[in-house]
Amino acid sequence: MTDDLFAQSNHTPMMRQYLKIKSEFKHILVFYRMGDFYELFFDDAKKASDLLDISLTARGKTGGNAIPMAGVPYHAVENYLARLVQMGESVAICEQIGDPATSKGPVERKVVRIVTPGTISDEALLEDKQDNLLVSIFAHKEKFGIAYLDMSSGRFVLCQPNNEEQLQAELQRLTPAELLYPESFEHTDLIEQIKGKRRRPDWEYDLDTAIKILNKQFGTKELVGFGVDEYHYGLAAAGCLLQYVKDTQRSELPHIRSIKAEAYAQGVILDAATRKNLELTQNLSGGSDNTLASVLDKTASPMGSRLLKRWLHFPLRNIEALENRQNAIAAIISEDVQTDIFDTIKGIGDIERIIARIALRSARPRDFARLRNALGLLPELNQLLLLNSQPYMQQLANVSRPIPQLHELLSKAIIENPPVLIRDGGVLAPGYNSELDELRNLSQGASNFLAELEQREREKTGISTLKVGYNRVHGFYIEISRRESNEVPVEYIRRQTLKNNERFITEELKSHEEKVLTAQSRYLALEKRLYDELFDQLAPFIEQLQLCSEAVASLDVLNNFAERALTLNYNKPMLSKDPGIHIDAGRHPVVEQVTTDAFIANPVELSQQRKMLIITGPNMGGKSTYMRQTALITLLAHVGSYVPADNAKIGLVDRIFTRIGASDDLASGRSTFMVEMTETANILHNATEQSLVLLDEIGRGTSTYDGLSLAWACAEYLAINSKAFTLFASHYFELTELAEQLDTLANIHLDAMEHDDTIIFMHAVQEGAASKSFGLQVAQLAGVPKTVIKRAKQRLHELEMQAPATVITNQQAAELQQDMFVEEHPMIAQLRNLNIDDITPRQAMDLLFELKNKV
Repeated sequence: MTDDLFAQSNHTPMMRQYLKIKSEFKHILVFYRMGDFYELFFDDAKKASDLLDISLTARGKTGGNAIPMAGVPYHAVENYLARLVQMGESVAICEQIGDPATSKGPVERKVVRIVTPGTISDEALLEDKQDNLLVSIFAHKEKFGIAYLDMSSGRFVLCQPNNEEQLQAELQRLTPAELLYPESFEHTDLIEQIKGKRRRPDWEYDLDTAIKILNKQFGTKELVGFGVDEYHYGLAAAGCLLQYVKDTQRSELPHIRSIKAEAYAQGVILDAATRKNLELTQNLSGGSDNTLASVLDKTASPMGSRLLKRWLHFPLRNIEALENRQNAIAAIISEDVQTDIFDTIKGIGDIERIIARIALRSARPRDFARLRNALGLLPELNQLLLLNSQPYMQQLANVSRPIPQLHELLSKAIIENPPVLIRDGGVLAPGYNSELDELRNLSQGASNFLAELEQREREKTGISTLKVGYNRVHGFYIEISRRESNEVPVEYIRRQTLKNNERFITEELKSHEEKVLTAQSRYLALEKRLYDELFDQLAPFIEQLQLCSEAVASLDVLNNFAERALTLNYNKPMLSKDPGIHIDAGRHPVVEQVTTDAFIANPVELSQQRKMLIITGPNMGGKSTYMRQTALITLLAHVGSYVPADNAKIGLVDRIFTRIGASDDLASGRSTFMVEMTETANILHNATEQSLVLLDEIGRGTSTYDGLSLAWACAEYLAINSKAFTLFASHYFELTELAEQLDTLANIHLDAMEHDDTIIFMHAVQEGAASKSFGLQVAQLAGVPKTVIKRAKQRLHELEMQAPATVITNQQAAELQQDMFVEEHPMIAQLRNLNIDDITPRQAMDLLFELKNKV
């Protein structure tokens, strides 16, 4: 839409109103309410037509030109908004706020809210088991700040990544629904794949302004009490974010009560490659199947599911907090209350998001009903928590204690099954307000007046068939049968003639009808006012309700861990401040659930004297599975969960690194080997004595000698300099010699057996180096032509004997090339050479049995 169009004066009054509003929101779609539709005009209409696949029309003219139009019904608007926010689009909702009856010219309209991907709180627009985060980032030289807000819960957090690699990892963890970034931001390659990007002017990241707006929001004079006053870059990002939310929501934000900092020292740091390789909540294909979360998440409520995923992505290093979780799980198991807690929390539901909508005054009648039902279940939940004296369970019980006065208020106020919207009426319960009850009776035509009038008129006229009735088309009436209609009093006025009856009205009934008609509008207005007052009555309870929902969500996750431990045979790990990882009969939590074969459990032994394990063995032998399960068991222990192992003693780690698998980064022009080396460099620079490092096939993307040299040097560096706990898988057998040179290294291998030129994978970890690679046997299993395998064996023997390569003739090369593509099966050759006329029936039968046995 051009500026010329805004400047033109020869528009209709309606278009002038629209263009004035649109001029304030040039870069986002404007949904302009007209009757039962939200209309879009000009470029907005064209864009919405493409995005939503709705009809584009042209009606009327303005400034001499046809107006492109597109529209969506107001009652279905949420479906269209959901699709738009998923595409990263924002929408300004423009409503009629004036009274059509008193307006001269167009009814007054204004934008009441701006729907953006990161600020939505409507139930229909959100994924119930996934956080929806608005993220703001700030950069100053090589320092970074991040702030993120979950609008649907009020959770407001900041952190300060130390480098570009940590910033990338945080963005991958948070998966922003919407991202705010400054105009001067230079690291645009990190945010290219994020849909809802919003570029903001640099001045919105001013630190002093940020501190002022945050203090104003929290009603404080300084931010020291939140422990964030030293996070200057994070605060700058937070100030921009909060101002953006205020600008878009155009309402108070009472549920955003505080801000907290995530310090990297508090948690186990996972870089972007590690999160990807471990498939915590997203698999390598971008889906959610066969992930750690898909196996672990059997929570009772959506808010529990969201919290579980947050815990998985932010493992803790605080032993006290982790042991609290472990002890709570043990208490749930010992008291055998897992099913009761699950059923109760399932009934409580997603109160976290309901509370946010109440705070934002956007809650619907059914949100109040759900909150009422949830409050009614709190006493039951509290009793379950008080069954044992475990301190953490007692703490959860105290925070989630019943709120009887609030439950009583909502029980009196809201009917059992309210309608979807307040505008339809019939939300507030009878007895809640006497004036409302009177207006309701009048508006429904159900007052005692009608019964009294009917009885009085029967006695007065002596007509036994006389009835007083009402319908929406004709209003109130007195109905008398046709045969008695000549007996009606003279003051009766005929209103309608039917086949067998006559309908009349009187001045008294007409007066009552006018009262009823006005009562309907008065009733709806009063109910809306009383409904709005409910928000005011609940406002003082918002903080208590938020704390309660946090406690219930935490209990949901812990109860879920208890159920998983019982169902999947997980055991409680011992947490230690002493470094080391000791696992007996460890299992991969995902692979053991999806494999059709019995999963082979394996041990892990890492200590100060045994810091690195060089892992050899065949491809498909289970090296990657073994490495990943070690990382996942370690991670689960740092989440507070039980683990898939018979026994485990886990020393706290500060970081987990994984370099497993190969992939190109074509968008950035990086080869598989370049990606491998970049990830390896990150590990070598950042791994410490308390880190867990998983390295798989380092150096395989280049020549043999280059690759071996790199693998050797990396292993040496990690063992001597970093001193990290390391699992180093490789096919370079030369690396096994390192164990003889360095005391902290040991060789282990995944066992396999060879039988008749085939390989049987044992998947069992054994001490010492593997005897051979079994590469040719795996190639044979994969279906590589036998001539190629045969030639490979010949060449392998030559290499092992240090003999020169055999020279083959051109004819042999041609035959070999032909055999690679057209290799004849021996059975086919046998049948081709068979002369059927020369064999007896008995010989034919014997041959058939022979072929059958070969198959």
